[in-house]
Amino acid sequence: MLKTFSITDVGLRRKINQDYVFSSERKVGKLPNLFIVADGMGGHKAGDYASREATRMIVESIRNDQEESPVKLIRTAVEHANWELYKKSKESEDYTGMGTTMVAATIIGDCLYVANVGDSRLYIVNDEIRQVTKDHSLVEEMVRLGGIDEDVARYHPKKNVITRAVGGCDEIEIDFFEIKLVPGDVILMCSDGLTNMIDDEEIKLIIKKQRDVIEQAEELVKEANRNGGRDNITVTIIEPFED
Repeated sequence: MLKTFSITDVGLRRKINQDYVFSSERKVGKLPNLFIVADGMGGHKAGDYASREATRMIVESIRNDQEESPVKLIRTAVEHANWELYKKSKESEDYTGMGTTMVAATIIGDCLYVANVGDSRLYIVNDEIRQVTKDHSLVEEMVRLGGIDEDVARYHPKKNVITRAVGGCDEIEIDFFEIKLVPGDVILMCSDGLTNMIDDEEIKLIIKKQRDVIEQAEELVKEANRNGGRDNITVTIIEPFED
């Protein structure tokens, strides 16, 4: 039986929460469970619309699709959401340039299937912390090419420039990962409002110190706000195995 908890917080600097979270421990269509974190971007109307509507369309697509493969299910759903958001962005100036990051996951047996677009992340925390997803951002591309190191990247002025987003263009490239889970693993999904405020090792320590998924998620949000809370903060914690 999965133990999960999700929380989203506007942070200390923003007036609108453009993050959106979906969490279901129960079946969604052919999937036994489904978890999504989305971080919208765009103007006053566009960012929260993009994250909310992309998530809604992804969930609806998965519910109605009879495909058995989790990767194909999620790919079709994200591609559909991408196309619909892209079309909407062309209809009105209010929605021009909108898009959303997206990290989605489902657990089937002891296998974790992950999809991501943008810089919302999924980590696995056990004795160590491991970032499974790869950020699709300008700064991360610079790191991968050896132009800057991770310490410089963390505070780079262009850190929030995204190179891939759902709704950003008519076609989308999605990264997929398949991970075999082991006892003791804790899954963390989050928006960059968390990871820009707390480094990975501190995230690991907070998760290890707390008693359960609720305290883990709430303490992560509190610490991000204590460190400045510059953006919306969204956290989903999943314990795939019972104690």
